[in-house]
Amino acid sequence: MSKKTQRLDFLAAISGVMIALQARANGELSHLIGNGVEAALVSFGSGLIIISVIALFTPSIKEGARNLRGAVDRKELPRWTLFAGALGGSFVAVQTHIVPLIGVAIYSVASIAGQTAASLVVDRIGLTGGGKKHITPRRIAAAFFTVFAVFISVFDRIDAKNLSLFAVLMGCVAGAIVGVQRAMNGQINEHSHQSFTTSFLNFIMGTSFLVIFLTILVLIHSEDLVPLPAGPWWIYTGGVIGVIYIAFTSTIVQHLGVLTFTLFSVGGQLVGSLLIDLYSPTDGVHISVYLVTGIAMTYFGVIVGGVNNSQSRKRLTHK
Repeated sequence: MSKKTQRLDFLAAISGVMIALQARANGELSHLIGNGVEAALVSFGSGLIIISVIALFTPSIKEGARNLRGAVDRKELPRWTLFAGALGGSFVAVQTHIVPLIGVAIYSVASIAGQTAASLVVDRIGLTGGGKKHITPRRIAAAFFTVFAVFISVFDRIDAKNLSLFAVLMGCVAGAIVGVQRAMNGQINEHSHQSFTTSFLNFIMGTSFLVIFLTILVLIHSEDLVPLPAGPWWIYTGGVIGVIYIAFTSTIVQHLGVLTFTLFSVGGQLVGSLLIDLYSPTDGVHISVYLVTGIAMTYFGVIVGGVNNSQSRKRLTHK
């Protein structure tokens, strides 16, 4: 293995750690202001500002937007796929609500299980484009294995008053939302040919969705706008981390491939989430042997499902 490949593998793992850090930052902001949707809007909105500035000085992003407009006009790309960013906004809104309740590690296990399970449905209906894909028994087993890992992760806390099983379930739902969003983004990216254009569109749609959603909640008196706290400073890094993560993925995936990047990224996310809950836990969160076992099982399930999925793609290509 070359030194360049080793560096890219390391960066892929770091990108996974970023996901865990983003969850911790967004979760803490939500905890401090008591409004998860407002916290999600702050995260998404700050990311939109950053990527908008980047777009002003990046002609390729504008070119990607023109490509998308042409694809929609020619009806090559369904118009509804452009709203993938609304799913991203929903994901962050759920994330900000539940991380303070269950911690980053359990949230990561639950969301990855949801992503793995959703990928079966997404591939079966052909949402990623390129037609429907055959789902092998091995991938189904891997999905069930990752879902079972969630149960193992919280096994010692099922009767604990400080654990919300509904929050764990919502973590799985959040992961499923991401799985569907990524599939829709796959279609968008095929036509934009610019990953940053796809991301820019996601930030626009996600921020717009959260503005509308929060406005409705305020109007019906379900939520109140809360003044943002002065600090700590790191609670406002969610949007910045999101943009950096996009930059990482758009660059590294091209060299490592989706499978290798996913395996290192998920590994980084799981290890990172464990360290975060160990050194900077939310209230009531603790590390147990069940949680560590669940994390190991989750990664094993991703490896089994991912390797099999890669092999299936290779066979289809050779045909």
